[in-house]
Amino acid sequence: MATVLITGGTGMIGKALTKVLLEKGYEVIILTRNIEQLEIKNSKLKIDYAEWNVAKQLIDENAIAKADYIIHLAGANVGEKRWTKKRKREIVRSRVDSGKLIVESLKNIPNKVKAVVSASAMGYYGPDRENNPGFRETDPAFTDFLGSTCKQWEESIQPVTQLEKRLVLLRAGIVLSKKGGAFPKFLNALQFGLATVLGNGKQIISWIHIDDLVRMYITAIENEKLSGVYNAVAPNPISNKEFILTLAKERNKFFIPVRVPSFVLKTVLGEMSVEVLKSARVSSEKIEKDGFEFLYPTVDSAFQKLLHHNP
Repeated sequence: MATVLITGGTGMIGKALTKVLLEKGYEVIILTRNIEQLEIKNSKLKIDYAEWNVAKQLIDENAIAKADYIIHLAGANVGEKRWTKKRKREIVRSRVDSGKLIVESLKNIPNKVKAVVSASAMGYYGPDRENNPGFRETDPAFTDFLGSTCKQWEESIQPVTQLEKRLVLLRAGIVLSKKGGAFPKFLNALQFGLATVLGNGKQIISWIHIDDLVRMYITAIENEKLSGVYNAVAPNPISNKEFILTLAKERNKFFIPVRVPSFVLKTVLGEMSVEVLKSARVSSEKIEKDGFEFLYPTVDSAFQKLLHHNP
């Protein structure tokens, strides 16, 4: 089988993706700054590790030479800390500098890489316009922090196409997983019987179950017809209020809806609150037209899997 080189392989999506790739018989190499720690921790898994250092623009040449495909997930967690000026720089540089390193490596190191699949995010689009039917891949980037970050993120990896490498960019929505991200936070208040609706609750959430996102990444390397930008979101976006109440009904027999006012979120989260309160309806039409079928097209099906089935 082919060899897949993964950046950001120790994150939530990277771990889930690595597991499925190994099950399918792929060889997996994960780029990391902490080879020894990971080799000890994951000694039972058939994963190879290779060193890279984005800040110093260094990478293991053998890893590039061995790879048939590169999946680029690396980037500082957007929701982990408040958006200070320093944190914003980390968020941007972690994405742009890592993309630059991959491009330069493919340019200067002899390799057989057929395709690069890179993460991006629906933050590219900004808030819904009036009567928005769903943002499509051809819509322009928004001018706020996340829109600008996603634009630079994508532009940093785009030059691989000039090296005759197929490039696929996946603009992911809110990823639903029990292992991290937003979903466990949605569940926290429900432990106490509280269904916390954020702001007015009307803002649209475009989401995707992590199993479908992993399948989309693998489809992107296996289907040579896929090229360019695709929205990685489920076909049925839903309002924050509907999302929370549907989850509450699936999780609890009894619950009390509680609204968290916008000003409270702005006080607690600072500028990052814009992402919690923003309405973003994103279309999955393009990826579906290219043959991708979702296992979890509705939040009901996603919640049933997440709450009642083992990983």
